[in-house]
Amino acid sequence: MSFVLTEDQEMLRDTAINFTRDELPVKHLRGLRDSGKNGADPEARQKLAELGFFGVLIPEEYDGVGMGMVALGQVMEAQGRTLASTPILQTACIGASAILLGGSEAQKQEWLPKIASGEVTTALALDEGSHHNPAGVATEAERDGQGYTLNGAKKYVQDGHHADVFIVVGRTFGEAGDTHGLTLFLVPRDANGVSVQTLNTVDSHGAAHLTFEDVHVPESHVLGAADKGMDILEPVLDRGRIALAAEMLGSSRAAFEMTHDYLQTRKQFGQLIGSFQALQHRAAKMFTDLELTSSCVSAALSAVDDQRNDIAELASLAKAMAGETVHLVSNDTVQLHGGIGMTDEHESGFYMKRARVQEALLGSASFHRDRFAQINGY
Repeated sequence: MSFVLTEDQEMLRDTAINFTRDELPVKHLRGLRDSGKNGADPEARQKLAELGFFGVLIPEEYDGVGMGMVALGQVMEAQGRTLASTPILQTACIGASAILLGGSEAQKQEWLPKIASGEVTTALALDEGSHHNPAGVATEAERDGQGYTLNGAKKYVQDGHHADVFIVVGRTFGEAGDTHGLTLFLVPRDANGVSVQTLNTVDSHGAAHLTFEDVHVPESHVLGAADKGMDILEPVLDRGRIALAAEMLGSSRAAFEMTHDYLQTRKQFGQLIGSFQALQHRAAKMFTDLELTSSCVSAALSAVDDQRNDIAELASLAKAMAGETVHLVSNDTVQLHGGIGMTDEHESGFYMKRARVQEALLGSASFHRDRFAQINGY
């Protein structure tokens, strides 16, 4: 396992940091919120495509750059630093991974170049309640002779309010709670019977509830083998969880640096508040948790590229650690800034709001602690 970036990965990291700092700072998210755009920015999406960010996981034969998860982690951490609202997680990571791991050669030829070029974005339509539960799918997918008919509803689909194609997890066999009997489908947004209810979320990134009423999906839009969707879904989710943990690490680092700068400049009673021991201890706690999280995220990213057999374990470790760290740092950022941290004019509140969504997406810290324990037989 190596935590040292290659020259190409360093160049990608620097490009991503410079781009998000210059083009997608927190004030950009504030602008999207205030203008009612709900996190969607077609111009930024095109720029991301021109920089090649959508094709980081996609091999060159499908018009990507094939740099792997460690490279994509650098992009995710950079966008986490400025809370950038982009389709990178849902499209470049989850969507591309689903097609790479489960798609036929014809599906790869059709969809991967479109993803790499930014022509289409995707969104995973999985959860049907307020908590992450991959096996809890009840959406019915009934074989109709020429394909399948979908009926059901999905909740809180990230990027679902502007995605072009949904990767829908349906049940072709068994009952909600069974790990067998799931199947993944590619469903265009404009398919007959698809309804999209846009949600304005607290983090200003947006999401959607989806409803499927007698939606016909041809056999050619099935990803992987019918009834065995979990074989694809779990590896795809783990890649998404690791990428999201990298984003959370970036958010935590930026919030900590903002707080540290404040402690070194703000004076009370004629002294820098950073000289007070109680605040020094809180800063030290944040710093050590950040370093631990960084190690967990780096190990998980490397495990995917190395095709190790402990990816699931490391994915849950990284997501749980990142969830606890971003919760601590975002809370302390608001508290240590005092009264100004409670105002909308200050950026600390944006980090706290995004942190709450990041913590819940693709499984909370509690979900992943439990999963880690089950994997290790605790």
